[in-house]
Amino acid sequence: MKPIVRIPLFAILAAALFAGCERAPEQEDVEAATRNAAEIADPAPPVTGREAPQFQFSDDEIGLALAPTAGFTLKRDLTRDYLSAGAWKTFAEPDMRGEPLVALVLDGSDKITAAELRIGTSTDSHAVVTCLDPPEGATTEAPDEVRIDGQPFTHFRVGDAAMSHYQSVDAYRHVRNERCIAIDLLVAGTRPEVYDPPATPPFDEATARARLQEALGAVRITR
Repeated sequence: MKPIVRIPLFAILAAALFAGCERAPEQEDVEAATRNAAEIADPAPPVTGREAPQFQFSDDEIGLALAPTAGFTLKRDLTRDYLSAGAWKTFAEPDMRGEPLVALVLDGSDKITAAELRIGTSTDSHAVVTCLDPPEGATTEAPDEVRIDGQPFTHFRVGDAAMSHYQSVDAYRHVRNERCIAIDLLVAGTRPEVYDPPATPPFDEATARARLQEALGAVRITR
């Protein structure tokens, strides 16, 4: 890359003044020369971070976005045939209205083992009031606070198992702009040993949880 040559302001102004033989400098010539000198001396910084148009998902009304995340596929619904019904959050009460927003599905997920980061919201008054309350079936551990993009979320872990199926959820809840925001890191599937011969999962539970934590870092709170 060629080095940037910084031209003194007086030199640029002089060139503008004496250009065109005996023609007197026009005001716009002086202003243009001044702008050029300023740009050379102090070029605009590159667009980075939140200012860059790099979100793979963004909802300005709700104030949520997702940065690109390697190894995950973006889905605009929460319904997959290997997981439970696509409610706006896991263990949502049937009469609690909400909106499923988006999911990041870990590549390779199948009916044996699947992993998703799911986001849903609700403005239902009951949902907002109880947003931070763990559902029945939560672990005996007390909920803790986790910062996501600098904002406080209540975190708890819940799980469910029936016969050969299971699901484990790290749930994150936050009330913002009079709505409940639910982020669920969900690992679910079928025990491989029930198949004959035993099935081979695409990844183990520990790996799935670790990758979902990486995906959590893609969440941005934009308003």
